[in-house]
Amino acid sequence: MAGDPDGGAVPCSLARRQRELASLYETAKSLTALGELDDVLRSIVRHAHDLIRTDFAYLSLVGTDGRLAVRASEGTVSAAFLAACIPADVGLGGKVLASRGPHWVRRYAGSHLIAHDPDFDRLVTTEGLVALLGVPLIVRGEAVGALFAADRSERAFQADEIALLRAFADHAAVALDNARLYEASRTALRELRVAYGRIEEHMAAVERAQAIHEALTAVVLRGGAPGDVTQLLADQLGGSVTLLDRAGTSLVRRESASNPCRTPSETGLADAVEDAHRSGRCVTSAGPAGAVRSVAAIQAGDSRLGGLVWSREAVAGAPDDTDLRTLERATHILGLLILKERAVAEAGERLSGELLTELMVGSPGISPSQRARTRARDIDVERLDLVLVAESAAMSPTDLSRRLHDIVGDLRGLAGEHLGRATMIVPSTDDEHTVEEVHRRLRRALGGPVAVVGERVVHHDWARAFSLAARCAAVMRDIGHTDLGATTGRYALYALVFDTERSGELDRFLRDSIGPLLEYDRRRGTELVATLSAYYDHRANVAATARALYVHVNTLLKRLDRADSVLGPEWRRENDLELRLGLRLHRLRAIASA
Repeated sequence: MAGDPDGGAVPCSLARRQRELASLYETAKSLTALGELDDVLRSIVRHAHDLIRTDFAYLSLVGTDGRLAVRASEGTVSAAFLAACIPADVGLGGKVLASRGPHWVRRYAGSHLIAHDPDFDRLVTTEGLVALLGVPLIVRGEAVGALFAADRSERAFQADEIALLRAFADHAAVALDNARLYEASRTALRELRVAYGRIEEHMAAVERAQAIHEALTAVVLRGGAPGDVTQLLADQLGGSVTLLDRAGTSLVRRESASNPCRTPSETGLADAVEDAHRSGRCVTSAGPAGAVRSVAAIQAGDSRLGGLVWSREAVAGAPDDTDLRTLERATHILGLLILKERAVAEAGERLSGELLTELMVGSPGISPSQRARTRARDIDVERLDLVLVAESAAMSPTDLSRRLHDIVGDLRGLAGEHLGRATMIVPSTDDEHTVEEVHRRLRRALGGPVAVVGERVVHHDWARAFSLAARCAAVMRDIGHTDLGATTGRYALYALVFDTERSGELDRFLRDSIGPLLEYDRRRGTELVATLSAYYDHRANVAATARALYVHVNTLLKRLDRADSVLGPEWRRENDLELRLGLRLHRLRAIASA
């Protein structure tokens, strides 16, 4: 655990995530320089080595001779290894290039899953390479090389390490493509100078693209949001730019102040986004009323994060490749921002859930550590006096907890999943109003029914309040109250069931009302209590009760006769309210205790 300024503790995973994002941003910044290829590749490998923290890392590219050659490394000790050059269809690199996906081996020298090259195996021994992970470098749909992380001891590589190295590989591919494009631009400029004299115009386009790239990176480094990137693109490219989420829903739409565009049509947008994801390239199409729309996919590895739509009037002319490449490269920046926001949100949810669980498990009372950690999140733990439990038939407790996290920030409280239930602890001066407001916001977010029940905390005993709210929620569900927000006080009639401190009173009532039935079932292994409960549920209809219990009518009649012998025949003719209540409360107790 890493320390925070207020004496609390920050999870190692959060500190590691912050270090990863900082390195990713530094890498993104280096890409905008459009410098020499070898310098950029060395920077990529250095950052990857620092972050992945394997013994060494290296990057290889497929040359014109079809062989895979090491171009940059960090942490290697053998000069011969830096000059390694092997056929592109052997070794772990061959598998990576052929599959265009990540592969790793626990022990390279003894692996039978790869085709070995004798010369490279000798270098492996010299360098001490044992465990190796490789990810592909994909440029415009073509595997042009691979980025490797290696250890000098046997080990397995985890999913987060693979995903992180793949992110660096994506940047390395962008750097390689940048360098090639830059060289192509310089060649084209020389030809244009001789043939057409248009050098100034082309240089202006390159400089404009470079300026946009630098501005985009500056937005990220300043801590800007995806909306800031979207506005910058709209201002620089003209028209309107729309950011889509993974489902294709518009999140942010920005217009150029100097060259706005009509609200773009969404006709065919889903197909265009799918084409962009499949091809990995920008897709341009003509829209209605002379509009032109270009769509680029936002993704990280195989994960789809959304899309970017640039719309403008057709009279502005067809976009050149520089503008489309700018749009595509902006998706890398947006991908980083989206991953950053997701990582920060997940870290916040995790920490909030951990604090909530600590308060529950440690209650009653507040430890100095808990007081400091909640204060670091600008939460007054002394005022956390209302526990809420939410349930929805359409959503798991884990997903429902994430919805609570979206709400709890405004309430200065904590949210998380505790003992399999979506839970919140918040300050409240009007418990009924607070529960109703949380229910209203949660229902609007879910678009369907959800039940929220709250219980006031006494003497910092959050565990007791949670137990009462959770047991009350089970009672609410059984009596059919599945879409409302209420405190446990609204269900005071059922307090005997969900308040464990009143279990003695419930025991006495059950003993007086259905005690003989319970004792008979216990001794004989029969089901008279369940039979009478179903009998009353179906309004004393023998046929309906038999169907519900999956027994023959004669079997049911025999059970009812047996109940006569236990309770006396009067139970069917006299006032049976106490018997009905006993059966109902007995069933509710079992549900609340489950």
